[in-house]
Amino acid sequence: MRDPENAVVEVELPADFDEFWAAGLAECATYPLDPVLTELPALSTDKVIVYDLRYTSYGGLRIAGWYTVPRGLPAPYPALVTIPGYISEPTVPKEWSELGYAALAVAPRGKLRSNDVFNPGYPGLLTHNIVDHHTYGYRGFYLDVVRAVDVLLDRPEVDAERIGLQGSSQGGGLGLSTAALRPDVIACVAAGAPYLCGIMTAPTLTRSYPYEEINEYLRAHPKDADRVRETVAYYDGLNFAPRVQAPTLLYLGLEDDVCPPETGFAVHRALRCEKQLHTFPHCAHHAGLPDVMRIVEDFLADHLKPGR
Repeated sequence: MRDPENAVVEVELPADFDEFWAAGLAECATYPLDPVLTELPALSTDKVIVYDLRYTSYGGLRIAGWYTVPRGLPAPYPALVTIPGYISEPTVPKEWSELGYAALAVAPRGKLRSNDVFNPGYPGLLTHNIVDHHTYGYRGFYLDVVRAVDVLLDRPEVDAERIGLQGSSQGGGLGLSTAALRPDVIACVAAGAPYLCGIMTAPTLTRSYPYEEINEYLRAHPKDADRVRETVAYYDGLNFAPRVQAPTLLYLGLEDDVCPPETGFAVHRALRCEKQLHTFPHCAHHAGLPDVMRIVEDFLADHLKPGR
């Protein structure tokens, strides 16, 4: 019988983990961010101004996003990066700006509005170049979210001391990695059903996608197992979690067949920051939605203080 709360989920920490990600951040910094915002009156409302956003990220790729700000409220605003799930597209985050945030919904490379150069498809991203951690498809994907934080830091209407991260599934996993890579900047993280945590354990606990991509790949390429394990260790949320300094809210569905709850509990144990954990029995990958969003909104408001 499964015991998710106490299950052992282990990931080896590469000896050069910090150096690897420092090199990625340093390479990003060689590209001018060059953010371009275009106001979209047709999507704006009497409460929120909506912009199309483009900026330059890892490898020189132009990345898209939606950027929204409150209309008629005094700046500076707290800011929020919202991160999409694996197969979902970012939606215009007007609801967050109605609550007083400058909100950036990022579309990392491969998403429809950012797939001109990099488009591995879905399924496909999880195993794209998975035998080489230097060229693994997720490297640029992770750094695209970090660069979205840099966009917010560049905005005069944003309070640089009040920047948070929010997302579920892939959005939760990348919230943790981004907070770990920018501990000097991120004020809080709300992460639901975090994906990309316990990456090699999860496929032994579920046959659902996206993790089934790894099972399929290893069935076709069994000799690559050690190389796959080596690569994903650089991207595993369990290795990022101890480096997160910002207060973190985790929420899990205890019957999640996409991101097994064993991996979510393991992330919670690995976090060394101020942390909260909310679990929802009889809930699958939605991890308590829509009820949990009241908890998320309160958590973000406590730390980012919109309307201050």
